[in-house]
Amino acid sequence: MATVAARLLHKLDGLFAVYKPSGVHWKLVRDTVETNLLKAVNSSSPHTPQFQVQFQLISSGENNTSKELTVTAAKVPALADHPLVTGPQFHKLRVGVGHRLDVGSSGVLVLGLGTGNAALESLYRSHVTRDYTLEGEFGIATDDFTHTGRVIERSTYDHVTLDKLERVLAMIQGANQKALITYSGVDPRSQEAYELAVKGKLRPQDKSPPILTGLRCLHFKPPHFTLEVQCVNETQSYLRKLLHEVGLELRTTAVCTKVRRTRDGPFKIEDALIHKHWTADDIMSSIANLRRTTRKIRKKDMYRQAVSQLDSTTENLSHRRAIAARLETMNEEKES
Repeated sequence: MATVAARLLHKLDGLFAVYKPSGVHWKLVRDTVETNLLKAVNSSSPHTPQFQVQFQLISSGENNTSKELTVTAAKVPALADHPLVTGPQFHKLRVGVGHRLDVGSSGVLVLGLGTGNAALESLYRSHVTRDYTLEGEFGIATDDFTHTGRVIERSTYDHVTLDKLERVLAMIQGANQKALITYSGVDPRSQEAYELAVKGKLRPQDKSPPILTGLRCLHFKPPHFTLEVQCVNETQSYLRKLLHEVGLELRTTAVCTKVRRTRDGPFKIEDALIHKHWTADDIMSSIANLRRTTRKIRKKDMYRQAVSQLDSTTENLSHRRAIAARLETMNEEKES
């Protein structure tokens, strides 16, 4: 029976995505998934009942008044190994969490099991872009940029048009495009920078502030509007503040009513399991379907680290050669 549990744990190894509802903390999502998986693993490996032999004294007479006793061997269950005494066989499963979502946000949340936790670190280092759908409302300003915050200002929005909104979005995207080139580590005047920008493959090399790689309006019906955002190194608080700044650029105010992540790198909203599918069978199926994606994430990270080590080695070698050439020149000057 232990082999059944081992096979199940082997299948529960990799990355998968769940849909986190709004108003729920990501820790509760992780704990719920872990609890469901532990129940499945423990139920697949029931305890084999253990028995022990006890010698009992039994009356040998025909009636209870007889004083003659005989010793008889009896097979009785060993309570020390009973499941109600020992408890479940497995108590902990390490469920890793990728790019987190705050309580007020919903959408794709990537989780890892087993070696998938290492793949989560590779996913984090790859600086992948994420897609969000932001819903906003003009005419209101709050202390935390959300519609549930304390209202601090109300303003008119009749002058706001779709053309004006799109011009503001283009201005913001242009400023972020310059920042992306700056933090990408390539020469902005080089052919490499041009080709990467055309292909949309520019990524910040190290830790950078939040950068928007795409921004467009999906729905516009004042006072309500919806934006689609592609970004990297963002936080949900930053995205809410973004809508507030869009409202200020349009000479009005705006609050964020909804933040929904629709993509986290290669993990799309279609891959995310809703609450009723947070079961061992559905998670195993999702891990199997995304195993190729997980493998690509690991390989890209290994290649990136190898290139980085090669660059640092080449740089150190060039530095040593420059020092050696300088010392050789100094020696020649002394001799002359």
